[in-house]
Amino acid sequence: MLDFRNVSVHYGIQDVLADVSFRVNRLERIGVVGPNGSGKSTLFKLILGELSPDRGEVVIEEKPRIGSTRQNPRPATPDETLLEYAVRGVSGFRELEAEIHSLEGQLEAAQDSGEKKRILARLGEAESRFDHLGGYDLETRVKVSLGGLGFSQEQFDQPFAALSGGWRMRAELSRVLASKPDLLLLDEPSNYLDLPAVDWLQRFLKLYDGTLMLISHDRYLLRTLTSRIVEVDCGTATRYEGGLDWYLEERETRYRHLLAAKENQDRHREQLQRFVDRFRAQATKAAQAQSRQKLIDKIDAGRIVLPKRATTSGRIRLPEPPPCGVEAVRFENVSFSYDGGRDVLHDVSFTVPRGAKIAVIGYNGLGKTTLMRLAAGTRKPTAGRVVHGHNVVTGYLSQEFAETIPADLSVYRNAKNAKPDVQENILRSQLGAFGFSEEDIEKPSGVLSGGEKIRLAFLRIFLSAPNFLLLDEPTTHLDLDGRRLLQEALAKYTGTVLLVSHDIEFVRAAADGIIEITRRGVRTFPGGYDYYREKTAGEAQSAAQDADARTGAPDGRKNAPDGDGGQPRMSQKDARRIRAAERAKTAPRLRELKKAVETAEKKIEELQAALDAASAELFNPAPGTDFAELNRKVRTLQFEIDRYTQDWEAAATELEEFSSR
Repeated sequence: MLDFRNVSVHYGIQDVLADVSFRVNRLERIGVVGPNGSGKSTLFKLILGELSPDRGEVVIEEKPRIGSTRQNPRPATPDETLLEYAVRGVSGFRELEAEIHSLEGQLEAAQDSGEKKRILARLGEAESRFDHLGGYDLETRVKVSLGGLGFSQEQFDQPFAALSGGWRMRAELSRVLASKPDLLLLDEPSNYLDLPAVDWLQRFLKLYDGTLMLISHDRYLLRTLTSRIVEVDCGTATRYEGGLDWYLEERETRYRHLLAAKENQDRHREQLQRFVDRFRAQATKAAQAQSRQKLIDKIDAGRIVLPKRATTSGRIRLPEPPPCGVEAVRFENVSFSYDGGRDVLHDVSFTVPRGAKIAVIGYNGLGKTTLMRLAAGTRKPTAGRVVHGHNVVTGYLSQEFAETIPADLSVYRNAKNAKPDVQENILRSQLGAFGFSEEDIEKPSGVLSGGEKIRLAFLRIFLSAPNFLLLDEPTTHLDLDGRRLLQEALAKYTGTVLLVSHDIEFVRAAADGIIEITRRGVRTFPGGYDYYREKTAGEAQSAAQDADARTGAPDGRKNAPDGDGGQPRMSQKDARRIRAAERAKTAPRLRELKKAVETAEKKIEELQAALDAASAELFNPAPGTDFAELNRKVRTLQFEIDRYTQDWEAAATELEEFSSR
């Protein structure tokens, strides 16, 4: 469907993409990953025609309908409602609807039978296009996507222009999802979503039957929605023929090989340079020095560049917190209002015990950030009280932490200003513990990446030795490696943590308790995220059964016409037709799985034979055997056998599941 052929894009003197080539096939689900600023969004701009490559070409086959989210939503008229705006976003919908109404009017007014026939043909064609666009159930699909992304039904008829930027982005996403495009381009869709909306988005996209390209740092979305990864880094784009976990393992192997090759290249260049420096001035050696200089120039032209992520990931090392009482914080019948009228939080009571790691979840606008501010002490309740435990020292990382770091001050000065009385040797040691080198600490803070800024923000907090961390969306500015580092640091931290995050994978790994905020109130759950999902799913099922019992419709089926309370029984002919349709639908996948199993088995057999031969040579070496090369070959063959075995197991398992249906 999509071919990037030797594509290069330059911004000034910077090579954003250099000679990039890869393909996206129809119905593939591609995760696009890489450090911030590496060029991921540039790929989408090239596909959408918003940017032209400086060299190479992007070939788009079959003329697919493309849906993409925009960072700046389209303008809306002052009186346009949210629902009208979302429906209008489906390209061609309103035009086709107007054309159909016009043709219906013409048909009613037509007198001549020949003219009526022509109008009917045009009307049939327009209705067919309208149906293909999904126009007859479009409004329903839009309402479903708006509701799933957190909008209430009351908001459907409210002016779109009154929404905040984050909610406008949700509306933009809902209109794209409802348009049923052939190719869906999503650029960090979870950035403006809360955790329940991310969960809904994952379920929705799981059922999407087109081609998906997803730029994201969200491991949950990448892991569950994509089967191929394209990594954009240092001007290159590398396609990995596997999902997120396979990519993470494979890239480490590739990086080790790349690092070894770079060390060899650097060593060779250094040797050549020493010869040139020593003999360039001697007439008898000038020709040899010039020859070696040409080799150096060739090496420089093809210099191996390490991935940016490998050189900038840094580390986060959280120091041991000081001791405190058995409770970190206690809310007692707390209510809070910003305007003195409507309560954002009402009559909230709960306790966060020492050492707990609690995630606060709920839709945006229901009070998560307000609750964090109350717990941090930056806001005071309008009713009730917030009580901190004995010797509790809070460290609050707000959503706006990046804006609280003056961009013109150096890393060192920003750290120093957080605790002016800290000794210089201690401060430099702490900077090193958070991954800042001697060169880094003199950088202006404005040039830091998202991961570097959060490390600096954490350092500023920990200079005050907190034992109660409050983290409001700490993963927003972090890439995959940054989120992993923070997750690992919090796992080792022995203090108390209260956090808000839309990253499900992060919440699942970091939290051992949940505080849920809904329109009905605030509830606590003692287990982690999976326990919370299990409990709420059970509650939803019980509520549905209660509703069925009240309407007298078992299993949610009302007024069933047959005697046993179920759906009308289908004929054997209809049943055979449905089974045939299901077999036809799954046949391509079955053929693909059988071929994958056969290919993997054949490849494993070939590799095992090669491994046996290499192992035999190790045990019975011939004169002149290169043991280093032979060992490298054995390791490579073992890795390849493991990889193909994993492919075989995955394909064989899925094939067995098909067979048992």
